[in-house]
Amino acid sequence: MSLNTEVRVEVWPVSADQVGLWLISGHDAWRSDAIRQDSDPHSNVEALLEEHGTSTDIKLLHSTSWRAEETAVILTYVAVIGCTHLALDHWPNAKPISPALPEAVGKPIEVKADEAPIPRYIDVLMHGLRHLQFLLQTDSSARSALCEKWRGHLADFRPALAGMYDHKHGEAPIDLPGASVS
Repeated sequence: MSLNTEVRVEVWPVSADQVGLWLISGHDAWRSDAIRQDSDPHSNVEALLEEHGTSTDIKLLHSTSWRAEETAVILTYVAVIGCTHLALDHWPNAKPISPALPEAVGKPIEVKADEAPIPRYIDVLMHGLRHLQFLLQTDSSARSALCEKWRGHLADFRPALAGMYDHKHGEAPIDLPGASVS
């Protein structure tokens, strides 16, 4: 007898300060158990943020992707948490996030065009940050939720619409030419 696939959520809580972007959870996202049928993913993300003491200053909560992992479908969210001065003053275990991280850890695992992707957690986080940059360019509600610190720090996270997995001869992924975040 086979069991049904579970649905779980993960949230990558990020904040910006005068220094840069920070993953306030440390090295990884916060993840839920299987979502109950009488609940919903968004409420579970809010509960995770409350459980970790970060629910009072959420500026933006956005689902950025999904993936199959073991017995579950994981719905990924990025939570933009407000920060007044230095992130480490509020979250001493926070880790800096840099657009140089993908280069440091190497390219995502390459798959054929008709195969399911195999994202590493760093790929999921980077995709979420590029997604925030895309929202800055396309969504007035998100743009108004992200202060100037965010706009400056996200500038180097270019939204990649295609070509993430295969950069031949130094070519960059396709991005949105001439897109404005003003």
